[in-house]
Amino acid sequence: MEEEFEFGFTEDPKFSVERYEEMIRNHDQYFFDAQAFENIIDYYIEKNDPAKALQVSEYARNQHPFAAVFLIKQAQLLVVTNRAAEAFAALDKAAMLEASDADIYIIRGNLYESMERYDEALENYEKALGLAEETDEILLHIAYVHQNMGDYNTAIDYLKLCLKQNMENQDALYELAFCYDVMDNQQESVQFYQQYIDNEPYSYAAWYNLGNAYTKLSLFEKAIDAYDYAILIKDNFASAYFNKGNALVNLEKYAEAIEVYRHTFEYEQPNADTYCAIGECYEKLEQMDDARAFYKKSVKMDSKLADAWFGIGVTLDFEERYFEALHFYKKALDLDIANADYWFAIADAEYKLGHITEAEQAYEKVVELNPIDVDAWLDYSSILYEQTRLVDAIEVMSQAIKNNPEAAELYYRMVAYLFAKGDYNEALNNLELALSSDPDKHYILFDYLPQLQKNKVIVDIINRYTK
Repeated sequence: MEEEFEFGFTEDPKFSVERYEEMIRNHDQYFFDAQAFENIIDYYIEKNDPAKALQVSEYARNQHPFAAVFLIKQAQLLVVTNRAAEAFAALDKAAMLEASDADIYIIRGNLYESMERYDEALENYEKALGLAEETDEILLHIAYVHQNMGDYNTAIDYLKLCLKQNMENQDALYELAFCYDVMDNQQESVQFYQQYIDNEPYSYAAWYNLGNAYTKLSLFEKAIDAYDYAILIKDNFASAYFNKGNALVNLEKYAEAIEVYRHTFEYEQPNADTYCAIGECYEKLEQMDDARAFYKKSVKMDSKLADAWFGIGVTLDFEERYFEALHFYKKALDLDIANADYWFAIADAEYKLGHITEAEQAYEKVVELNPIDVDAWLDYSSILYEQTRLVDAIEVMSQAIKNNPEAAELYYRMVAYLFAKGDYNEALNNLELALSSDPDKHYILFDYLPQLQKNKVIVDIINRYTK
């Protein structure tokens, strides 16, 4: 009876494992058919015990020396335990026994891919394609290799082939979004996901990626609709809620955004980014106590989140608590030293505290990091002007204009400084430039030097452009 039971049909996997463990305990040799050995190996793989699984594969190879499957399993396990040379050797032996097994070439491809030997990886994946019944995962790997080689167009072709084989392949959907992103080709991304949704209207991943593509095109209303469909199909889709919240923020719908962000807490543990985003919404609504409370929650969860430290500073700045604000701005700056916005806030707070030298140094940093920030140039020159350092103020303005030749407000400010210094001809030249760039902004000049409203020459020139 016993003999018949062992040879006749495959036993229950749980029973196989028990018999195997009993055999090891007794230092004995029991016979297992190939399927039973596979079940035992899979059991240990699922239990995340590759060492035990490898041991079983050795026993299996001894009892079934012509079964390629155990060499293939062994190779997979050797890959997991970072023994590449042994894995290659096992695959070579397997290929001698059963050259038509696609898994041999897939695992070999994985090994070459991890070693960045991309041509050899592709060669093996191509072989596997010709042998495997289901090819979507192989096509996905070929796409990864092309991504790693920086050939995103070819990667996209393979990802589309992958989805043709298996419309449900979520990884391919997300990778496709990534490739379009890298290539900054959101239009094509939108087209692809729209077509895909026509065939697969219930794919939450496709709706989500469509929402992300619309977001990148600044089509926030459309993005929100797409996220809503994703949420409708998968109501616990925290990332879709979060990105919908971001889209609402871009539409300045802060109260709605807060509600949507809070939804994510129902489906995943609250995280620092979400707390920070809620804080920012309260800040925009000028509810500074609530804003500060959420920013504090955020830094409690992640003390390296610079934006949250910065946010605490903004709420204090709003309450004219500049000295305290400065402390938090500097904490943010420590984490992100090249952030022009942080330097700008520091410059402003230092100025309000009467620390003119420190403010100047901070503005110097802002315009160095972000030379197209027109407001920073204006504020920086303003500090110099207030100290009657007219030559310096004019020099800063000419640097500003060099970096922002289209910004009319810089020319008007330059006119004011040149008049104050007494360089009338130069001032009138700049006034012409300012007026030809944007005549409607001429009020900037009078805001700065109201007495010029009585200057007939200037008024006549302005009238030529504005009448």
